[in-house]
Amino acid sequence: MSDDARDETTPAAADTARGAAPAQAADGADPGPPPAGSGTWVVLPTYNEAENLPVIAPAILSALPGATLLVVDDGSPDGTGDLADALAAADPRVRVRHRPGKAGLGRAYLDGFRVALAAGAETVVQMDADFSHDPAVLPDLVAPIVGGAADLVIGSRYVKGGGVVDWGIGRKVVSRGGSMFARIVLALPVHDLTGGFKAWRGATLASIPFSGVHAGGYVFQIEMTWRAKLAGARIREIPITFQDRRVGSSKMSRRIIVEALVVVVGLRLEQVRAAVRGAVRR
Repeated sequence: MSDDARDETTPAAADTARGAAPAQAADGADPGPPPAGSGTWVVLPTYNEAENLPVIAPAILSALPGATLLVVDDGSPDGTGDLADALAAADPRVRVRHRPGKAGLGRAYLDGFRVALAAGAETVVQMDADFSHDPAVLPDLVAPIVGGAADLVIGSRYVKGGGVVDWGIGRKVVSRGGSMFARIVLALPVHDLTGGFKAWRGATLASIPFSGVHAGGYVFQIEMTWRAKLAGARIREIPITFQDRRVGSSKMSRRIIVEALVVVVGLRLEQVRAAVRGAVRR
């Protein structure tokens, strides 16, 4: 854990996150199955999400009552971090990871992933805090992981049954085109490579060397799926409807898009060079 970030946790929540067996009832009765989401950590990066966080946090924990919610705040000037602290003080299922400033979505996710994995998370979910990812979908997102059918589940806008609402034609072209470009260049059998609503098997996520990840915003989603596939992960897509953020403004920029295109080509070259070196050694 780095010295420039602060993580607030409680032992009770850690036991739940590790999937600890529920306590035996005082009368010896079977306490029943653990609540949905037991063993799951939901990593929620925030930057200026003061209007959304108090609403989306309870929605997430309502969908997965047994989960741990980790808010990773990049020093939001609007007080999002303070709101997260208040939520954590009121509910032991909520943790807060404070970072000193805005350093990119990818770095926030990687930081949160490290915290979740160190706590023994069996399943790790990543999602946006602005309701573009519907918390009601969470049980369906984690089900293939829990059931042993997949190692990475992607909430996909571009499979049958999925879609987007409240987007202009320009943003649709950029998103769909970026996914198609990455799919072709990286030879990945995934339709939605730029989406960020995902559930990971903890062991699969832990097998990815974070130190080599190009932790940008838009490209982070593409690269993590690519690295998961290289590691042999079983990837599944489930349909979701993506709705543009309810409040605030999108953090997408032209620079991020250009960075993604450049990095995708770089990843392909990296793969080709590795193949050539392997062939030479033989």
